[in-house]
Amino acid sequence: MTTPGGTPDAAAPEHVVDARGLRCPLPVVRLAALARDLAPGTVVAVLATDPAARHDVPAWARMRGHATTGEELVEPPDGDGRADDPHERWWRLTVRLGG
Repeated sequence: MTTPGGTPDAAAPEHVVDARGLRCPLPVVRLAALARDLAPGTVVAVLATDPAARHDVPAWARMRGHATTGEELVEPPDGDGRADDPHERWWRLTVRLGG
């Protein structure tokens, strides 16, 4: 995984919020619910098909003192699914929880 600037993300996510198929604000609501019980420094990945999550997750992270450490558009391998189906690809957004 790489950060928005293209550098490798050193830490793999320890937890994953699978919000694929959910619309705003549910990806952030699910992330917030999980983050509430996790220690600072924990890395969480959010999988989301809603394009708004690409802006909402980093905004939530900034407001809460966390850091967005990665953003990646995941697409199915050739031959798996239809390229015109937006639910066949999703965003993986990675957040490191702050203190």
